[in-house]
Amino acid sequence: MPMANVLQSAFHLEEYERHRSLLFGIAYRMLGSVMDAEDLLQEAFLDFQKHEPGTVRNARGLLSTIVTRRAMDELKSARVRREAYVGPWLPEPLPDPVAQTPDPALQVERDESLSMAFLVLLERLNPVERAVYLLREIFDFDFDEIGAIVEREPANCRKILSRARDAIARDRPRFEPRTGQQQELLQRFLDACASGNLETLLELLASDVRLYSDGGGKAAAALNVLSGPDRVARFFIGVVEKAIKNRLPVETRPTILNGALGITLAEAGPITTALALEFRDGKIADVFLVRNPDKLRHLQRDGMAPGGPISSEH
Repeated sequence: MPMANVLQSAFHLEEYERHRSLLFGIAYRMLGSVMDAEDLLQEAFLDFQKHEPGTVRNARGLLSTIVTRRAMDELKSARVRREAYVGPWLPEPLPDPVAQTPDPALQVERDESLSMAFLVLLERLNPVERAVYLLREIFDFDFDEIGAIVEREPANCRKILSRARDAIARDRPRFEPRTGQQQELLQRFLDACASGNLETLLELLASDVRLYSDGGGKAAAALNVLSGPDRVARFFIGVVEKAIKNRLPVETRPTILNGALGITLAEAGPITTALALEFRDGKIADVFLVRNPDKLRHLQRDGMAPGGPISSEH
């Protein structure tokens, strides 16, 4: 290979790897899918390689543009599929990345922007609104940069952001960072489920608790969002009773999913369930249960680490 081609290839790879965390962060939050985000990044790298190094003045901006536009196009077709989706739709659970931010405040901000509750709320935005909101609110791009990426005037992007903020703010729950107390609550929750202790479960659940269960029509799951302590508690007791009746060997592993405490459950080998809990005021406020096998495939790999970890660059 000629030296010029080697240098050009090295330039593209170096710039891509430098910004990979940011790019994965944009793609995952746009699509709600680890697998699709990884595929999109591979396609974006091929697009990036078409640009001669001498013509690239801002690799971060160019790569972000390629990824965001591809994600917007993907979302347009994904919306059709999600309208026909069986039961509640949830994003693919994202295991806690290896890289952590040194600033606790930034860590909380990152965890909140990856939370299941936040990603579900993003579903109410159209692709352009979603891109503008994320680029400005999460990744701190300026309006001139955003306008160039989404091909809108900066002033128009400001209006789009205002609408998106209003749509998100109406139902955005208060996010509480992980604490030792939450760890204790999680263990009490698991113990109560295992023993079928309805009274303890009711004590642990908030009065307005909601359970989102995503089976995608491919695994057993509640077809509607369950609300209230009694319905949610009885749901879990019923699940445990069924497992005991069927004598299913279940392995439970505590983990962090989308910045929240959670667990994965493996039945006779592969992971069949990922559960994330979000807490408010010392109670379990939201339960996110992913059972669609298509959304769990990436968790089976190498210690549950996705190919594009999100670090301090979000």
